[in-house]
Formats: sequence, C-alpha cells, structure tokens
Amino acid sequence: MKRDPILDVRNRLRQFIAETFYVSDAAAIADDTSLITTGTVDSTGMLELIAFLEECYGVAVADTEMTTANLETIGRIADFVARKQAEATT
Repeated sequence: MKRDPILDVRNRLRQFIAETFYVSDAAAIADDTSLITTGTVDSTGMLELIAFLEECYGVAVADTEMTTANLETIGRIADFVARKQAEATT
C-alpha cells in the first residue's frame, strides 16, 4: 500500500505543533483549524514553524510566502509544502 505524502506531512505537522506549542490533544487540531486565530501559534511560533518546514522538508519559505494562504492551517501548510517540493523537482 502506497503512503500518502500529504497525509504524512499533516500528521507530522500536527505532532510538531502539539509538542512545540503545548497542545494537549493534537487530534483536536483539524486540518482546517486556524492556528493563528485560535492562538495556537503566535508570530514567534510561526518563525519556529517555518524553520521546522525548512529543516524537515528541505523547502525555502520566502518572505512573500509567509501568508495565511500558505501557513494558517495544517491543510494549507501541507499543500504549500507539496507545492514547494514539486517546484524543486521540476
């Protein structure tokens, strides 16, 4: 059975967020839960999250890409990582 890389990214993100930002129940963070408006991740935390993405997934996040469209939810972040990785292979 082939693993879903986007699902793997989502699960790893959820685990990172739970451990780094002291979320008691990682499963409570849905793919479409805003990490920003819920207060789960603040501006400093966002920098930690970006550093994690760059180190873990080998993607570079440009200043212009640091937007809610890319980084507000686990789902958006996973899609963003997939796009960045696809760009790197083309």
